[in-house]
Amino acid sequence: MLTKQDAERIADKLEVTIERAKRNRPHDLMIVVHEGKIIASFGIRRGSRKDAGHDHIPNSLHASPHFCKELAECPKSKDDWLRMMKEKDLL
Repeated sequence: MLTKQDAERIADKLEVTIERAKRNRPHDLMIVVHEGKIIASFGIRRGSRKDAGHDHIPNSLHASPHFCKELAECPKSKDDWLRMMKEKDLL
């Protein structure tokens, strides 16, 4: 399970642009831009619960849960993710 802290680490690593949620919206939107184009986006819950699940992120990033966990924990980098996206012909 990906936690809020994992989601925040992934956002930092992917150098996202943050679109803050308006009132009454539960998620801030993280937007991944590459070469001037939006290539992915995912939400991070705004609540204070650090253990809240963010298992929607792998689908949003077109990656496996294992890859996303490694992205959060540092073995994987933004370059690794971009390479994987190119291999899947998504870039």
